[in-house]
Amino acid sequence: MKYSVLGILSLVLTCHLAAPAQAVKSGKKTPDKPAHKKTLTATLPVSEPASAAVIVPSWLPPTAPTQPSATIVTDLLDTKLDVRFDWAKQWLFGTATITARPHFYPQNQLVLDARGFDVKSVRVLTGNKEKNLTYTYDKRKLSITLDRQYTRTEPYQLRITYIAKPNELQTGGSAAITSDKGLYFINPLGTDKKKPKQLWTQGETEANSAWFPTIDKPNQRMTQEIAMTVDAQFKTLSNGLLISSKKNSDGTRTDIWKQTLPAAPYLTMMAVGDFAVISDTWRGKPVEYYVSPKFQSTAKEVFGRTPEMMEFFSKKLGVDFLWEKYAQVAVYDFVSGAMENTTAVTIRQEETQLDRRQLLDRNADDVIAHELFHHWFGDYVTSESWSNLPLNEAFADYSEYLWAEHKYGPDAAAFIQQQKLGQYLDEAQSKREPLVRYQYTDREDMFDAHSYQKGGRVLHMLRKYVGDEAFFTALNRYLTQNKFSAGEIAELRMAFEDVTGEDLMWFFDQWFLKRGHPELRITHSYTNGQVALRVKQVQDSIFSPIYRLPITVTTWVNNQPTEHRILVTKADQTFSIVATQRPNLVKFDAEAQLLADVEEERTQEELLYQYYHARNCLQKYEAINLLHNKIADLAVSSMMRNALADEFWGVRQAALQSLRRYKGPEGNAVRKDIQRLAVEDKKSQVRATALTTLSSFQNEDFGSAYTAALSDSSYLVLGSAIDALAKAPTVASRERISALQTTNNPTLLVALSNYYSLNGTADQYDWFIRRVNDVSEDDLYTYLQNFGTLMLRMPPIEREKGIQRLEILARTHPRYEARLGAYKGLSLLTASTPTLKATLQDIKAKEKDQRLTSIYSLLQ
Repeated sequence: MKYSVLGILSLVLTCHLAAPAQAVKSGKKTPDKPAHKKTLTATLPVSEPASAAVIVPSWLPPTAPTQPSATIVTDLLDTKLDVRFDWAKQWLFGTATITARPHFYPQNQLVLDARGFDVKSVRVLTGNKEKNLTYTYDKRKLSITLDRQYTRTEPYQLRITYIAKPNELQTGGSAAITSDKGLYFINPLGTDKKKPKQLWTQGETEANSAWFPTIDKPNQRMTQEIAMTVDAQFKTLSNGLLISSKKNSDGTRTDIWKQTLPAAPYLTMMAVGDFAVISDTWRGKPVEYYVSPKFQSTAKEVFGRTPEMMEFFSKKLGVDFLWEKYAQVAVYDFVSGAMENTTAVTIRQEETQLDRRQLLDRNADDVIAHELFHHWFGDYVTSESWSNLPLNEAFADYSEYLWAEHKYGPDAAAFIQQQKLGQYLDEAQSKREPLVRYQYTDREDMFDAHSYQKGGRVLHMLRKYVGDEAFFTALNRYLTQNKFSAGEIAELRMAFEDVTGEDLMWFFDQWFLKRGHPELRITHSYTNGQVALRVKQVQDSIFSPIYRLPITVTTWVNNQPTEHRILVTKADQTFSIVATQRPNLVKFDAEAQLLADVEEERTQEELLYQYYHARNCLQKYEAINLLHNKIADLAVSSMMRNALADEFWGVRQAALQSLRRYKGPEGNAVRKDIQRLAVEDKKSQVRATALTTLSSFQNEDFGSAYTAALSDSSYLVLGSAIDALAKAPTVASRERISALQTTNNPTLLVALSNYYSLNGTADQYDWFIRRVNDVSEDDLYTYLQNFGTLMLRMPPIEREKGIQRLEILARTHPRYEARLGAYKGLSLLTASTPTLKATLQDIKAKEKDQRLTSIYSLLQ
């Protein structure tokens, strides 16, 4: 499972209200502003916090109930489904043929998860005969009395006919997976001309039981076969291979998909729609990309590195991709970022349906690698309970690092490492849980920056500790010993212990089973040939451990680095390191592999030395971030100018961010450098950041640079130019911006809304109302607030239509972030429209989402 953009963001929000930040539309999130510590903070489209009222302080013990693994009474063996659809009613008519057997103890009953069905019949199949069985059904559990008692050596087969009505369910959801009704009809009547008619499913965590009866637990495994009867113009996709496709006399077609390798029920999927299918191969196996027809010309550019990823991961793990095929389908309105269904991954169309111009700014390698790696960690070996979810998600998260390291180099991988560390540390300001946690209120709570970003960083530390050869050998052992089964964290630990010969309980206990992370304060001094390095662990040791930290410290003497391995085991510890003279630099954790909040005392001279002698981009990045407050110093500003020419784009971007509002001695030269990067840099992220930096210089005219950027090939750069012109509009640019009003690009729509919020007239009032349906759900939060800002300049008598639109969205939009944006848009108008106060109070009173009610209470 890959988070949706907003799903991730809602998990890393802090407990302070802040102004919304402009979204950066790139495949990777980029740092917003220099961090004052070692960590980097990603640019976030949403900066609204979870309320302090709902934050559980990290120092409190858990109060949630213990969540054991599901007891296995019956083993699912195989499920065959025969389904057809009523698009108008949004129903599924199904027949499920289930093969099962008792797990160990004899059984005369089978209990299945089946949410909101009309059950028509339940029969046992014996030879060629069928016999009706008695059952009870409470709309959630189907309890079937078998025809006799069966032992664990006696499989039996049942046939259930039913109607699934997912839209009639009381649905739940979470930040990561916004709905749990299992089966979704998109534009079912074809009335929305902006969306295709599609059908798709989403099973994680336990939502597939909303469209077929099953034992909906991650520690079950089954083979499967699905026959889908659809209108002939549609294409279908499901797990496994298409073994039959038959045209029917009524104009429909029945496709049969069969998966012969067993997988957990939540990994079963269907998709139906008017897809273009682009074919590829890997070692003779079919690899396919399902996209909307208008994106078929760029599908290979987006997905085409998939076979290379399959080869890389197969060789790296020593376990070949063994599933029958690999397909990826981009769908509309998906309720998460992506989902690792075996052999048939589902992805939000916003993630991968990119035109050539969008591809200039980003690719989809991160989500593609993430879901592919799940076919080893999550599909081949599945976490036996949601408590052990990091066994799926931490590995998938880390695959993004592994692929970037392989394909794009160590700097790109290191950048990902620090971004994800920052995302976890952001979440840790309001939430600290064990990585593998057996106490939670709802299984959806597991889908957070702990299971993903923290988990990936813990795996990185484990790799650095044991070494690459042992790390990947241990992963191979874990996969081969637990293949086609459900695993838990102890089995991963034992695989590493078997390979390394070392008792690693200390590592797994402190990193996987304890909450929190090290908070380190590092100082050093030099006397008589000795460096005294003091390491203090200042985290709350009542509910977080005092960590055992094997760390490398690097000293530079006469421009020669020397590495020293130390072992931190105490809350306050001083290490003596021999040095023939005072080192130019003492660097703790020079590889930046440690998951920690680190404050390391260094002088300006040491940080400058660190930058010029850095052996990786993160050492440069850290020096830039920590020296941004000293930008007026000539030596520091010279370093920043040097960084503007760095070969890695992330360093150039960091320097640009630190140069915002620069007033130092090299002012004219710095501005010329920034303007040059805005035009010439080969990376669109850098050109965009250069424009943003130019716009930070108050009372200075860079209008010609912004107007020139309106011709840039990159949407990201164009959006930044529009944002800059919003604060400093020019006559020359006005008509060119107006010519963009018909765009459908998400980046430009948000940028235009920002521009018109500050510079619009009554003409743009109608534009806001007309385009609101074209704005992506990810961007509505910002767009709707910009609409409210524009209406402040409209006469109150002319606002009614806009107010009505915002009120409807604040009350009814399915995404809580959009409802919040509409609410805040309305709240801007209360001073001039006092009656809105009662409306806002009513919206607040009727809101059921606790995240929103808590935020609303802070906005009063």
